[in-house]
Amino acid sequence: MKNSDLSLSKAHKKKLAHFANIIKLARVDFVINDEEQELLDRLAKLLGIEKQEYKKVLENPDAYPINPPVTYDERIERLYNLTDMIFIDGEIIGDEVDLLQRIAIDLGFPTDIIEKISDKAIHLIINNYNLDEFKSAIKEIYKI
Repeated sequence: MKNSDLSLSKAHKKKLAHFANIIKLARVDFVINDEEQELLDRLAKLLGIEKQEYKKVLENPDAYPINPPVTYDERIERLYNLTDMIFIDGEIIGDEVDLLQRIAIDLGFPTDIIEKISDKAIHLIINNYNLDEFKSAIKEIYKI
């Protein structure tokens, strides 16, 4: 296997793990509604996840360990996607916030400000901030 194939494989594994986390958030209320399904389909396409992989991740999202992104921008982008998923049905329940915070910690956000970051992320998504605006606002808290 060439080095380029190996790194592509690692990059794809990270995408699968990120997608698995989004599925976990979608399933926290035990149902994936139409809006959530639409977002999952769109993200799978964006992340280059094939239909067979999609099914496998959907069946067992816990089989995909979190691979923290390398850059702060990648971390914030994943946080954006995760927060977007929990609000896709128009409401946010406590279990979703707890899971979002746990995943955000696994992504490398500091535990001492995780509540502040997750609260801000939810506020930004509720108010329809785009990804660039979201990144800027989270960086203000994260002091990057």
